[in-house]
Amino acid sequence: MKTRDAKQKILNDAGFSYNLDREVYVNWRTKKVFSVECLEDHDEKTIELCVRENSSTGTWRFYFNSAPSESVRRDLEAVLA
Repeated sequence: MKTRDAKQKILNDAGFSYNLDREVYVNWRTKKVFSVECLEDHDEKTIELCVRENSSTGTWRFYFNSAPSESVRRDLEAVLA
């Protein structure tokens, strides 16, 4: 299995879906968002660890290469709510 396919499988198996408009993978239950760039730049083990991280705080967690600006973060949270 290709690395990108394996990473997508990790996310799909964990309940993530792809949002084409924002180019991110989203899990509404765990409130986690992965950018495509983050997936491309990190290995499978890192992606798995992030997926498994405790996210019981009730706030959205963004896994991007660079932290999104506050305005981008608010925009994403509004769209994903």
